[in-house]
Amino acid sequence: MAPLFGVAFDLDGTLINNNDYHIQSWQTFYQKRNMPPLTKAEYLQHFNGKTNADVLKYIFGPQLKDTDIKKYTNEKEAIYREIYAPHIQPVAGLLQLLETLSIHAIPMVIATSGIKDNIDFMLQHLPIRHYFKNIIYSAHITHGKPHPEIYEKAAIELSLPARRCIAFEDAVAGIISAKTAGLKVVALTTTHSAHELVAANKIMSDFSDITFPQLQQLVQE
Repeated sequence: MAPLFGVAFDLDGTLINNNDYHIQSWQTFYQKRNMPPLTKAEYLQHFNGKTNADVLKYIFGPQLKDTDIKKYTNEKEAIYREIYAPHIQPVAGLLQLLETLSIHAIPMVIATSGIKDNIDFMLQHLPIRHYFKNIIYSAHITHGKPHPEIYEKAAIELSLPARRCIAFEDAVAGIISAKTAGLKVVALTTTHSAHELVAANKIMSDFSDITFPQLQQLVQE
């Protein structure tokens, strides 16, 4: 019997509320180079939900070499993991929702623009890997969000038509990516205001705001 629906979770700002720490780590990266300060508004517009390759090409220009992208990515993400490690915790209600979905045999994947080191870092602190069929991340995609590629791949991993899949997102780029791929989207206000997330099918503050029947209904709409 086919599952009722499938779920794809973004990581940063969705499974964990960590975007303030990503902002701080990029600010440190800028300071080390005596660059003008990075503002939260600029981060939300040009960084949040994007791959590091896209972000670094925004910072340094499209001609940036792959070797430099790798070097700068490793530097910035090492800063992030160091400052976030003492604070890492799941977004409220996440563990309960994962268990509920698991009980109902709902297939789940992670679909993140992030890198493997950061995924491994999260999973070292939050033992949730067993809930997910697979983890799709930056190395698996050619085009970062808002391109739909990552959520198209998520639907394939879930073995379901995109219309029967739900994406949990916190970023505008992620909402566009998932909706363009044909998924329903539930957005969390961990990073953006509800006003900025209006393109989502449902908006909530954390996972305690959503129930299994509501997810069922969302897929049926």
